[in-house]
Amino acid sequence: MRTSRTLPILVTAVLALPLLAACGGNNSSGSASDKVAITATDTACKVAKTELKTGKIAFAITNKGDKATEVYVYGKHDGAYDRIVSEVENIGPGTSRDMQVELGGGTYEIACKPGQTGDGIRQKITVEGAKANTEAEEEAYDREVEVEAKEHQLEGLDTLTAKAGEKIEFKLENQGTTEHELEVFGPDGKEVGEVSPVKPGTTGEAVITLAKPGTYTYKCGIADHADKGMKGSFTVS
Repeated sequence: MRTSRTLPILVTAVLALPLLAACGGNNSSGSASDKVAITATDTACKVAKTELKTGKIAFAITNKGDKATEVYVYGKHDGAYDRIVSEVENIGPGTSRDMQVELGGGTYEIACKPGQTGDGIRQKITVEGAKANTEAEEEAYDREVEVEAKEHQLEGLDTLTAKAGEKIEFKLENQGTTEHELEVFGPDGKEVGEVSPVKPGTTGEAVITLAKPGTYTYKCGIADHADKGMKGSFTVS
């Protein structure tokens, strides 16, 4: 008798579970549908939506190529799209990564870099709304450090010392005959920022925060430039 009275209650509870699961599923899928898909291959960089609204934007990146890639969002500076707003590196073939960035109104370029070199395959996007980052309101920093790139050496960093927490604008002047870049790595070996590839006769820049004390390393990440001498270290106290 006790079993026969309990059975309808159990059946009702079981039937209710799909309804509860459905409600939870709707909530979780909402955030995924808000992401803007970026499909990277060895020859293309396809952004699903090129007209967006200001605010926090989540990009869902999928690498369908055969080479590891990296994806950048570039803002405009001095007439060129070379100011790094956000980046995700080392996206292996067949893998996916997310990138979240807050964008003000204006135009930007999304760059996919197969093999993690060069200027990348670029796609322009337009963000509607009030500007958040104009050239006159660029990211604040404590000081500038000028670096000269030649074949095959980086000059200007061998005597650099800094304090933990400093924001430094690294300005890379390419005096060589091929592209060079500057990658900076923290005491844990993880990259903390970079000046993206700079063409001969031009200058690139990036604001990098040296958050922790310790020994930082740097290099030119293009081809075998580091092996030929374009690398070194400096101390943050």
